[in-house]
This record gives sequence, structure tokens and C-alpha cells, in this order.
Amino acid sequence: MRKFAVLAILAPGLALADPAFRPVDAPEHIYAGGWEHFVGGGIAAFDCNGDHFPDLVAAGGTNPASLLVNETGTRGATPRFRAATPAALAVTGVTGAYPLDIDGDGQLDLAVMRVGENILLKGAGDCSFEPMDATLGFKSDDRWTTAFSATWEDGRDLPTLVFGNYVDRTNPKGPFEACDINQLYRPVGTSYTAPTVLEPGYCALSALFSDWNRQGRADLRLSNDRHYYVRGGQEQLWAMEAEPRLYTAEDGWRSYSLWGMGIASRDMNGDGLPEVYLSSMGDQLFQIREGDGPTWVTAAFGLGTAAHRPHLGDDGRPSTGWHIAFGDVNNDGRDDVFIAKGNVEQMPSNAMEDPNSLLVQGEDGVFHEASVEAGVASMARSRGAALVDLNLDGLLDLAVVNRRVPVEIYENTTPAPRHWLEIELSQSGPNTRAVGAWIDLRVGEKVYSREITVGGGHASGAALPEHFGLGDAETADLRVTWPDGQATAWAEIEADCILRVTRIENGLTLERL
Repeated sequence: MRKFAVLAILAPGLALADPAFRPVDAPEHIYAGGWEHFVGGGIAAFDCNGDHFPDLVAAGGTNPASLLVNETGTRGATPRFRAATPAALAVTGVTGAYPLDIDGDGQLDLAVMRVGENILLKGAGDCSFEPMDATLGFKSDDRWTTAFSATWEDGRDLPTLVFGNYVDRTNPKGPFEACDINQLYRPVGTSYTAPTVLEPGYCALSALFSDWNRQGRADLRLSNDRHYYVRGGQEQLWAMEAEPRLYTAEDGWRSYSLWGMGIASRDMNGDGLPEVYLSSMGDQLFQIREGDGPTWVTAAFGLGTAAHRPHLGDDGRPSTGWHIAFGDVNNDGRDDVFIAKGNVEQMPSNAMEDPNSLLVQGEDGVFHEASVEAGVASMARSRGAALVDLNLDGLLDLAVVNRRVPVEIYENTTPAPRHWLEIELSQSGPNTRAVGAWIDLRVGEKVYSREITVGGGHASGAALPEHFGLGDAETADLRVTWPDGQATAWAEIEADCILRVTRIENGLTLERL
């Protein structure tokens, strides 16, 4: 097994500022509904009007979805939002949304998941949206969709899309052992045809296309909820061959089952390949790559990543994890983890008072709970989240969708933070945001590797510059491996800026935003 090594770039013993957040005002928005909205409740973070400040789309369940336009205006100012939801987005039944440039015009669009028909919305660049043109050929039927991911396969003019569906509501023998199928949309030319059915389905709650071995092809990971598949099911990894197939034990895949809610991936040990973090009921599973096959093993309990019970209050029953996100919240050069938590509804086997977790990574690589001290230990039934830089000051802020109570937004006010970089990739269409590319950032003797993906989390996605904490480093070296495998030469860049990296023939251009 690859040894887990902390990516530290600070001098030994150097004291770091503890992360701190404070709540800020936000337009009231509530994710509501009965059984069909026990799950879902995602939030999308992206710039929908070209001012670089991240805007937010929050799922509403039986309430209409909401677009919260970022009106902060000045970098480093307190984040400020106003509700400005266009008619095409103000629909009910929304469980979550993911931003991506579907039609390759350079403007971010939205894939909207629903209890009902899923929707693809075309963005106009001014925070307005309209349904994608019918010539795109995308057609959705009426299902309970709770997972989404997208990638660009070689030679395709449009992204490959997957919609993961939960329980089949039409099955009279349900809900238990009545998991629905999943649907894969592979484009033919400039349109989609009928989706390929991926079965068996085991009640997917999160999906992620990832080039887990940097082999030049993104495969599809699904995290599934054993609460409804009950038996016979497991987590899944689909090899995206001409005819998709499930990886098996012969490939190195290890079968395991959990109450899978969300997926996060990131290279955490410096070998250039992504680890996987899965939220669940009880233990949250941080998994480390082992060997050369599709094999991950769960990290030792002593690493501090299980976050298995509430760390506040006197409810000792198991936690219920939902959205899970990596991010360096104090810019010390080590990735931390935010986990949104909350009981499904009134499930007596699990904690009713279940605060969100913020696991901060120490110099020794061990994670410790810091949500109470940081001010983000909400007791609401949290679902989706966005750990992103809302006011462009180089610190990761936080937005959380809660079930039946309003959205919460927090500004990161960590004192004396270290250096940082935020990097956005751009290339000519159709894959304008270089989904599937890898960013390698060399800081001293350490290399941080980051894959550009669409998917993961719990019903929540972001299309924003990738954030890196740099500790005391004032410069870094950047290399980009584009989706077609072409790699740039290393380029030295200065810290503390948002940088757009644009692909040109035989090189790249760097632009401070």
C-alpha cells in the first residue's frame, strides 16, 4: 500500500492560524419536501455573469430552486447575495445542479437534477438561462435523480453525461430492494440519442467520472445507498469502454457496501493519483490507493477521518454524512475536509443532533475536528455544500443547503493566512474548461496534482478556479496536462492571485483575473 504522506511545505513547528468563519446574511431559501426530498438538497457554485465572483444555485425540493447572485463587488469584502432566479430555473422538484459548458460556447450551462424530468439549461452569460435547444436531442423521463457527473470522451463534440437514479417510485414492491437504473448519455455527433442503461442500479447518491489512474480515460464511480438496496449491492466502478462494464475482483476492485451519500477525490499523498473520500452513515471512509489496479483501502482510524459520531452535544448515535469536500481552509499547504451532516429525517438509529464537521489536517498528517472553534458546527440537517472562495480573497468560504431551514453562508475570516493560488483552465471548444485535465503545482520538493472533474459531492458541483494553499511559498511551478494528454513545460508563477491559464499552440498564456 502506498504510504500516506502529508504534503507539508512549512517549516517544522511553525504556528498556524486556526481556521475561523463567521455567518453572513443571505436571501432566505429552504430545501423542503417529504420522502422524495429526504436526500438531495444540492448547491451549484459558478460565475454566471462574468464578474468572477461565484454565484449560487440552490435546490429547493418542493420549493422552487433559487439563483443567488453574488453582489460582493469588491475583493475581500463581506460576501453579499441577492435572489434573482430566472423563470427557467424557478422550478420545483430540483434535487441538485452541476455547472458545465455543455455546448462549447464558453458560457456555463446547468444540468439540473429533479424528482421528475431532468433539465439542461443554456447559460447566456448574464445569469439568465433557457432550455437547451431541442436539436441537442436530450430527453429525460420521469425518475428520482440524485447523482450526476460529466466528462468529455475522445473525439466527442458534447460531454458524456450520467444521471444516477434512486428508488423506482413506480415499483409496487418498493421502496426496499427497488433501486432504479442509471442512465448514460453518450453523444453522437452534435446530439444525444436514447441513453444507455447502466444496471444493476443500487440507489446512487453520488457519481464521479475520474481518470483514477491517469490512463487517459475517465471511468465512472457510483456511491450507492444500502438502506434501499439492502443486500446484494455494492459500490460500483464502471470502465468506460465502448460497451461500459463493471470492474471486478479480477481487475483488483474490492467489493464493499455502505450507505453511500457523497464522493470526493483528491491526491492527498503526493503520488499524483487521487484518493477517494466517501460520506456515509457512521464512518466516513477515506480510501487510499493500493497497487496499480482500481484498488482502494480504508485509512486507519487513527488518521482522524472517520468522523463517525457527533462531536458536539450528548447524542452518541452514529453520524449521517452527506456532501464531502476537500479544501485548504487556512492556506497552510495541507488539504482539510468539510462534511455536511444531518439525520435523514427522524431515523432513530442515527444521531438527531449531528453537527457538520471540519477536519483540519495537522503537520503530522492527522486530521482533527475544528468545526466548533471555526464556527461552522451547524446542527441543521445539512445536505449539499460549496467550499469555495466567494469574495475572491484567497480564502475558501462556505455555503450549505439545509433541509427545512434556510441556507447558511459563512465568510472565512482566518487570521494571518498563508499564500495561495487559484487556477482556471481554458481551451478552445468543445471542452472549453478542460474537464479531464490535470494541474500539477510544484512547491519546493512537493507536487500537488489536481484533476478537473464535473460531479461528485452530494448533488452539488462547482465550476470555479482550483484553489491551492501554499503556506509560506511565494512562488510555485505550474504544469498542465490537457485532456488529450499533451503536457506543458513547467512555468514559474507568483502566489496570491487568480490565474487563467489558456491553451495555445505549443504552449499557454497566463492572465491574472
